[in-house]
Amino acid sequence: MSQKKELEILSLALEQLQAGFEHLPQYEAESDDLPKLERVLKDVAIRLTDNDPYFHPLYAGQMLKPPHPAARLAYALSMWINPNNHAMEGGRASANMEKEAVAQLSEMFGWKTHLGHLTGGGTIANMEALWIASKLHPGKAIAASDNAHYTHKRMCDILDIPFVSIPCDTNMRMHIPALKQALNNHDIGTVVATMGTTLCGSVDPLTEILSLGTERKFRVHADAAYGGYYVLARHSLNKQTALSFEHLDEVDSLVIDPHKHGLLPYGCGCVLFKDVSVAAFYKHQSPYTYLCSPETHLGEISLECSRPGAAAAALWAMQRFFPLVQDGDFARNLSKSRQAAQILSKRLAEDKKFMPLFEPDLDIVLWTVRNSKASLCSTLNEELRQRAAAQNLYLVVAKVPTHIVAEIAQQNGIQFESDTDEITCLRSCLMKADHLDWLDKIWQILSQTTTDILSKRIGYG
Repeated sequence: MSQKKELEILSLALEQLQAGFEHLPQYEAESDDLPKLERVLKDVAIRLTDNDPYFHPLYAGQMLKPPHPAARLAYALSMWINPNNHAMEGGRASANMEKEAVAQLSEMFGWKTHLGHLTGGGTIANMEALWIASKLHPGKAIAASDNAHYTHKRMCDILDIPFVSIPCDTNMRMHIPALKQALNNHDIGTVVATMGTTLCGSVDPLTEILSLGTERKFRVHADAAYGGYYVLARHSLNKQTALSFEHLDEVDSLVIDPHKHGLLPYGCGCVLFKDVSVAAFYKHQSPYTYLCSPETHLGEISLECSRPGAAAAALWAMQRFFPLVQDGDFARNLSKSRQAAQILSKRLAEDKKFMPLFEPDLDIVLWTVRNSKASLCSTLNEELRQRAAAQNLYLVVAKVPTHIVAEIAQQNGIQFESDTDEITCLRSCLMKADHLDWLDKIWQILSQTTTDILSKRIGYG
């Protein structure tokens, strides 16, 4: 859809919005200086070009995905009102849209009842889940894998909750024997299962964690900020990962970020609790809000106060455009991203210039240019990142413990010297459906650039 056509649709929607307020006395806002406005916006446009092209399929780096036009336009439309979803008197329509949209997310995970709301992102959503966990199990620790998002340890520090880091296996999933050992050594009240790590997309073995939770009496929180939407595209996943998503309805709380795979603008996270009674921990009074309606105000069940109603309007519109159904259009696009990651991983594995660290669980691929020495792997990977960007292919790097790469090299019969503690590896989030159609172009640049780099290096091993 062209930008011009999008703006035409927005203009029509604005007319519809204005028609809803025709009963008001005529009012004209103070005239804007339109020439000045044009100059300022052009300056903004110029400044914004100082970015990598996150919207383009040749951007295959961080988890940056352009919002869908339905979400982008709904967000912009709501800005003419600028609702605040803290209380009904600040955004009645958008608050109700938030409740409806969040209920649809809850149903996507198989929950018929829930307590939940939108947040500014996954960090705040996870903080609320950990805060509730500490209220339910005072003094007990929170455990998460050492590949979990840094949010969990950081928020535990802020909330003064004991935190236990659980080692991962070579696929960078939580290592269950290590979890069992930690349960023997620490008083753990909640275990965080990461459903798609932000480093490499690994999915923790949820069914085993749930089984242990039943046996050892701890709660399970699912950090599905990145991978949560794959519950709709389980058929595209490997057997173990699909099984974990099938059992997501059994966790006690979960987080999902619509501003990642959900095609929403930043920032839009969501926290959900299975037990609605946890609302009691949020209860508070306000002398000037919550007074206009007997309905539950979103501020009464959240830690954040002012929040953009625009995010709720965008999510409501997005889920109306793409209903959250198994194997629907939305899910098929997720499957394309997953397929792109599988193909790239396979090509890397078949090419002796590279070594993928493991087959991706979702749509993130982590790999290294092959070398017999850890430090040279880092050097080659950084050079490849820079040289590829010069040809408009944008990759990013990530630090990975050398022992993991060494174990994988050994499994593949590759001679390897661990002369550093970490390796700067290459990482691609292939989270755009269009990445599948552009994969040949991506591979052409990636393979040829690597060949050029290696051909100029004496002693490549």
